[in-house]
Amino acid sequence: MRLAILSRAPRSYSTRRLRAAAVDRGHDVKVLNTLRFSIDLSGDAPDLQFRGRQLRDYDAILPRIGNSITYFGTAVVRQFEQMDVYTPNTANGITNSRDKLRATQILARHDIGMPATTFVRDRADVIPAIERVGGAPVVLKLLEGTQGIGVILAPTIKVAEAIIETLQSTRQQVLIQRFVSESKGRDIRALVVGDRVVAAMRRVAQGDEFRSNVHRGGSVEAVTLDAEYERVAVRAAQIMGLKVAGVDMLEGNDGPLVMEVNSSPGLEGIERATNLDIAGAIVDYIGDQVAFPQIDVRERLSISTGYGVAELVVHGDAELVGRTIKESGLWERDITVLTVHRGTSVIPNAKGREVLEAEDRLLCFGRLEEMRSMIPERPKRRKRVKRLPKDAMESLQED
Repeated sequence: MRLAILSRAPRSYSTRRLRAAAVDRGHDVKVLNTLRFSIDLSGDAPDLQFRGRQLRDYDAILPRIGNSITYFGTAVVRQFEQMDVYTPNTANGITNSRDKLRATQILARHDIGMPATTFVRDRADVIPAIERVGGAPVVLKLLEGTQGIGVILAPTIKVAEAIIETLQSTRQQVLIQRFVSESKGRDIRALVVGDRVVAAMRRVAQGDEFRSNVHRGGSVEAVTLDAEYERVAVRAAQIMGLKVAGVDMLEGNDGPLVMEVNSSPGLEGIERATNLDIAGAIVDYIGDQVAFPQIDVRERLSISTGYGVAELVVHGDAELVGRTIKESGLWERDITVLTVHRGTSVIPNAKGREVLEAEDRLLCFGRLEEMRSMIPERPKRRKRVKRLPKDAMESLQED
């Protein structure tokens, strides 16, 4: 295949290893500076230019988009997607993972274990937010920091409040996160490729440093993950929309807690710690998937007038419980079940004989009017009634 590695650092360890792995496997590979692309929107079809010239055809790209060029870099990746060029990490996936708040919001929606986190803007909300995550000490994180930069441990509420006020005065946005004391100074980096963890290492901070990043002097050692850590790592990467990712997890008392999902994980530390050919695993995966470029299913399926994609929930008191998809009557209503989400598992391309269970979530394509009638009303939040003070109650009784 013809493979382009999008990178501004051709001499970095990761880029050199990926290029060498592709060459060893007989692929035609080029390292292209992401900033030298021009997105051409003037023709009849999506196109790109590189260094002012027509870009030759590529079968796949491997984005290594730096944090400082996220906007332009993801625009280039998105243009490749429009040209039906395969990428393991989509523009949307990179954008999701790059913003810590956005990533946390997405992962929380899918019940991924994470340290308790809050995000506030008003100064009056800071102390209540710290108390909600368990009180001091707390970890403060800039939304777009990398390699441990912008991650601060605040030992007291007053110190945390002062740091947040200072950062916000410089237009920086800050996450407030519970400090997981049992994992102080160490974490797990799992390298996910496709639907499996190909390597994992434990990073241990140096001295009193609580950040375990290799760039901050942390040591690394190979580690074999148990099934739960592997499952969480793969699921977190998939939820982000990434097929190649470094998933950082804390070792909490109750299991893995995801800290971050990195769309451009460095390979040097983990390859040397595990002595595994991770670059080769990434190139092999791209070679296996190159015929299946990313498709925005919702966009493509919603083009037909009156048809679209929706998620239907099978509630416990519904008539669908205990019936097969064939017996459910969905086909007769012109509704096709694409996947069944059951707890943390996914049943793709569910057959007609699949028996539906309570709380199943059905990803469906079909007539919008028919599906609209099956979506229950959104539950309304109950208004919280504030209790009157005791003296007010006494005065009411006297009246």
